[in-house]
Amino acid sequence: MKFLYIAALSLTLFSSACSKNEANAQSLDSKKKEKNLYEVKFSKLSEKYKEDKKLAVEDYYKSYIDKGGFSGGFLVAKNGEIIYEDYQGYSNFEEKEKITKETPMHVASVGKVITAVSVLRLADKKMLDLDQKVNTILEGFPYSTITVRNLLSHRSGIPYYGHFTEKAGVWDRKKTITNKDVLELLSTKGIKLDFTPDTRFTYSNTNYVLLALIVEKITKKPFKEALDGLIFTPLKMENTFVFDDMTKKNEVTQSYYANNKRMHWDYLDGTYGDKNIYTTPRDLLKLDIALYSDEFLSKKMKEQMFKGYSYEKSGQNNYGLGLRMIEPSGDGDLYTFHNGWWRGNKTSYITIRKDSATIICFNNKNSSLAYKTKALAKEFGNFPFIKDAEE
Repeated sequence: MKFLYIAALSLTLFSSACSKNEANAQSLDSKKKEKNLYEVKFSKLSEKYKEDKKLAVEDYYKSYIDKGGFSGGFLVAKNGEIIYEDYQGYSNFEEKEKITKETPMHVASVGKVITAVSVLRLADKKMLDLDQKVNTILEGFPYSTITVRNLLSHRSGIPYYGHFTEKAGVWDRKKTITNKDVLELLSTKGIKLDFTPDTRFTYSNTNYVLLALIVEKITKKPFKEALDGLIFTPLKMENTFVFDDMTKKNEVTQSYYANNKRMHWDYLDGTYGDKNIYTTPRDLLKLDIALYSDEFLSKKMKEQMFKGYSYEKSGQNNYGLGLRMIEPSGDGDLYTFHNGWWRGNKTSYITIRKDSATIICFNNKNSSLAYKTKALAKEFGNFPFIKDAEE
C-alpha cells in the first residue's frame, strides 16, 4: 500500500487575502526556513555515551516492549541524536505492508501536542491571544467566558462529544461527525457544561476539536494546510499529515486487535485536532528538537506550555498547554509527556526537557506496551516517582 493520502499540499503559508500580520508571519517563516534558524545546537554526544545508552535502551525495549507481536515504531534520542530505533509489524496486515521509519501512524492524542503548538505559534505571531474568548473567534460558540487557554489546558468544562452525541435526539450515529458538526451541536442543542470554566481540570477531546476550528478560522486555511504551513513544512516533517477524508480511510495505516483482526471505523473517526494526525517517530523528533528553539516558539510561550494549570487537588499529576506532566513534590525532575489511544492506536511521547531526551513509541495493535516507555525515562532524568516497569 502506498501512502497516497500524503498529497502535495500548497507551500504557501497564507493567502494574499490574509491580514498584514499573516503576511508578515509568512515572510518571517520563509526566511527562517531558508536559513534553517530552527536548528538547535546541542552538545555532541560521545561515542561511549551513545553506545552505553544504546545497550541500556535496547535491553529495556526487548525486555518490556518488543516481546513478540509488537507492531509500531520506537525511538529514543538525546540532544537530537537518535540513540536507538526499531520498527516492527504491519501498516496493512492483509497486504503485508511493513511499518518502516517512513510509515505515518495515527498517533491518537499525542497529536494534541501538535495542535497545541499550532495555536501557540499563532499566539506568538499575535494572530490570537491565549486569553481571548472563544466566542470572539468561533461564531455561534455559546459559552461566553471560555478562553483559548481553557481549551488548551482542558479547563473549559465542555463535555466530550462522544458522550453527548449518545443522547437521544442529539446526533444520528450512522453519520460521521465532523468538527463543524460538534460546534453546531454545542450552538443549537443546549449542551450543558460539566462545571464552571476554569475551576478544575477534566480531559475532553472536544476542547481540541474546537482548537482545530480556531486555527482554521485564524489562518483561513483547512487545518491540514494550516499545520503544513505552521509546522510540517518548516520542520521538514515530510511523513506527517492531518487525516480529514474518510473516503481514503483504506489508504492510511490501519489498526488491529491482538489477533490481527482489523478494527472498524465509526462515526467518531471524522474529527481532527483531538486526533487524526499521522506522523512517524523521526518526524515527531523534529518537532521535539524545534521546541528547544526560541525562534520556533518563543521562550515566553514555552514557559506557558510547560507549566501546570490545575492545582485544585493536591497531587503530582498536572496538565500544561497540550502536555501532561508529573510535578515532583520533593526530589525529582519535571516529567512531561502525552499518551494517546484511539481505535487500537496506543502511543506515547516523552520529552525530558532538563536532559534534552526524547522517548517515542507508536503502536497500531491495541497494545498498552507503548506506555512502558515511562519507566525508561529514568535512564535520562531524576524521576524517583516513576516505578520500574513490570512484566
